[in-house]
Amino acid sequence: MGASLFAVSDLHVSYPENRRVVDRLRPQSEQDWLIVAGDVGEIFAEVEATLRALRDRFRTVIWTPGNHELWTHPSDPMTLRGEARYRTLVTMCRDIGVLTPEDPFARWEGEGGPVTVAPLFQLYDYSFRAPGTRDKAESLRKAYAAGVVCSDEMLLHPDPYPDRESWCWNRIAECERRLAQIDPDVPTVLVSHWPLVRQPTDVLWYPEFAQWCGTERTADWHVRFRAAVAVYGHLHIPRTTEYDGVRFEEVSLGYPREWGRRGGEPNPMRRILGG
Repeated sequence: MGASLFAVSDLHVSYPENRRVVDRLRPQSEQDWLIVAGDVGEIFAEVEATLRALRDRFRTVIWTPGNHELWTHPSDPMTLRGEARYRTLVTMCRDIGVLTPEDPFARWEGEGGPVTVAPLFQLYDYSFRAPGTRDKAESLRKAYAAGVVCSDEMLLHPDPYPDRESWCWNRIAECERRLAQIDPDVPTVLVSHWPLVRQPTDVLWYPEFAQWCGTERTADWHVRFRAAVAVYGHLHIPRTTEYDGVRFEEVSLGYPREWGRRGGEPNPMRRILGG
């Protein structure tokens, strides 16, 4: 079998059941790559140990953060917040040979290539507002009234930015700058934790949660930056969809109570290209 580009996200290794799933993740050839699209976990040491183990198995591992890696969790000895925490995660990944959004984009030359694999860190800005609301404040009020509030409100600190949307807008500018430098003759695989478009959130049981799931400012990136595939996680609804002729792959494992309802042993690793 030829080399494959696989992807997975939302491993949430604080759950023992999920750690057992991660222990079983293996390449199918010595040349396989693995994309890890965020939410490995929230404790820094657990994130490092998991990425190190995956890097030992796969030819190339590419990581982009989810919201959980960016949490400053009260049980984590590593207490950095916001941008400083993200930069420390990047340094850790570089030390163990894992590619990040701050590194030169890798080029996949296997079947389905060549493509540029671009891990993106863009956050969210509350523009996926709750239905029937006009602004962030009203959208948040509706979420709190419904009892549907993301833990980011307590644990994901935007330091040194005044708020999460300001950090998001800075990240968007940086992502666009780097994406514009990619060879225009080469398609891309765009990798982000949060979906680039809002449509995947339409199936959420609690629509108020969408405001923590992305930004309208990325709605055309899959077209503008010539995506062959867009990879994301966060929603814990693994599936394949298509928007504007581009394949979108949600590659989440999710929480045990979620994947347990699907029956059987979970195999969250999804082939994106090759194989």
